[in-house]
Amino acid sequence: MIQALGASDGIAIGKAFVLPHWEWELPDQRIDVADLAKEFDRLYEGIRRSKTEITQMKTELDEAVGSEESSIFDAHIAILEDPVFMNEIQGIIQRQYKVAEVAVKEAIDHFVTMFDLLDDEYMKERALDIKDVGNRLLKHLLGAPDIALPEDTQPFVLVVRELSPSQLIHLKPELVLGIVTMIGSPTSHSAIMARAFGIPMVMGVEGKLEHLIGTGDLLIVDGGAGLLQVEPTPETISRYTELRKSQLAAREQLLSIVELPAITTDGIALKLAANISSLKELEAALSNGAQGVGLFRTEFLYMDRDHFPTEEQQFAVYRAVAEKLQGETLIIRTLDIGGDKQLDYYELPEEVNPFLGFRAIRFSLERKDLFKVQLRAILRASVYGNIKIMYPLIASVEEVREANEVLAEAERELLEEGIPYMAHIPTGIMIEVPAAVAIADLLAREVSFFSIGTNDLIQFTLAVDRMNEQINHLYEPYHPAILRMIRAVTKAAKERGIPVSVCGEIAGDVNALPIWLGLGIEELSLSAQAILPVKQSVLRTKAADSRKLLEEMFRCATAGEIRRLANQFHAEAALTPGSVQ
Repeated sequence: MIQALGASDGIAIGKAFVLPHWEWELPDQRIDVADLAKEFDRLYEGIRRSKTEITQMKTELDEAVGSEESSIFDAHIAILEDPVFMNEIQGIIQRQYKVAEVAVKEAIDHFVTMFDLLDDEYMKERALDIKDVGNRLLKHLLGAPDIALPEDTQPFVLVVRELSPSQLIHLKPELVLGIVTMIGSPTSHSAIMARAFGIPMVMGVEGKLEHLIGTGDLLIVDGGAGLLQVEPTPETISRYTELRKSQLAAREQLLSIVELPAITTDGIALKLAANISSLKELEAALSNGAQGVGLFRTEFLYMDRDHFPTEEQQFAVYRAVAEKLQGETLIIRTLDIGGDKQLDYYELPEEVNPFLGFRAIRFSLERKDLFKVQLRAILRASVYGNIKIMYPLIASVEEVREANEVLAEAERELLEEGIPYMAHIPTGIMIEVPAAVAIADLLAREVSFFSIGTNDLIQFTLAVDRMNEQINHLYEPYHPAILRMIRAVTKAAKERGIPVSVCGEIAGDVNALPIWLGLGIEELSLSAQAILPVKQSVLRTKAADSRKLLEEMFRCATAGEIRRLANQFHAEAALTPGSVQ
């Protein structure tokens, strides 16, 4: 049994298929000056074929799991269009008279080495993207075949040193029982795709294996526990087979409560809304019983193309989502790019710390022309449903007022043009900056609702970059400071009489439920996959007990103590006689 890093939950039992490294036999030859034009033509044809192939994969992935995951391939197309990458290849051909495939390989090695040396997890992930794109281009230049599937075409556990998104697509995800990678990060594109497809995945086993895994070896992958079993005993296979059956049965059990309202045993209702970025994600959320949308991440409308979306394009999407919800609330967050979310067609300034830089509402207020286009589209869609607008990364009252001025200008324009919209559309803000927590009472006077964005609030408050492997263990949602911040925001909202909800990963943590019930928070916004487990916990829990537990949590001095209380409370609630099982 090997302790690995869990990247995607679930249990897989099956035979290994070991994917070989990309290894190319490159021609050792130079080209004549007279053949330079011909060599560039070969390069451009390889690029064209690569783009066509990537676009096709993107379409397939979009149809399977949605635009958020498929936008991974936009980054791959952007690399093929990147002038720095292309100039490097063209320069090697022109100055050194090397054939196109050798020039591509040298350019890949140059950029991958450069990015790998950086102490930045995001840039290391981009190195894998460059390798993936470069290898695709080499495949076309060399006329090499695609990855061959195992001959028996039976489902398998994929074993690979590092996995790129395009490799996973080529291998047909429906045949992949589980995934084992020697290296990698749970934030990698391949890990995101594995979770989207529901494929159990572990990573980081390099140096932990007594011998290399071979194709045909029997493996057990436990993505939830981060465990890998190589050639397990019959007893272990039997135990994990039963555990897998239990997990599938638990999933079926969850589906039986889809139609039930989320009400505690003592009658307190908790609204469970969805976080979405596309219509496809909305469908998944509604099938799990979501009550409206608490967070529509609109940035993926901007990332999933090669130009800024027009007003009409945005209006069509917002209207479709609003109509699909049939009167349930739709909270649309305005554009939140910057940080780890870049646009291929618009160059944001290079920053030492982009998460604290030119992003979210700061970008919108700087580019009010683009901001107003989005607001007009939202306003026009508002007559087709129950829409609210939410501004991200607010740190001051001035930002709220300035954003509302742009909104008022958009309203005046629509009125003059005779285009219908809902007057007095509710506006709210994401509370994700410590400054916003400190002035929550002032901000509450300016808006109609709060949504606490825990992901950024935690990393900003604790000064922890959660993407940094060296320190991400310090990213602690149960830190006493975080609980006090959430309590302060909730208190300010209640005193002003405005609703407050919580979105972010901790909202989907069933162990955190007594915090929300104890504080009197009435709405959570969750990923589609988290809705039913949280609802099940609500149905088993007594709100009065949550309030007592929360008082005890606020007397704790460490995150460990708070976690222990939360875990124990959840375990005991699950065993309460008469609770929903």
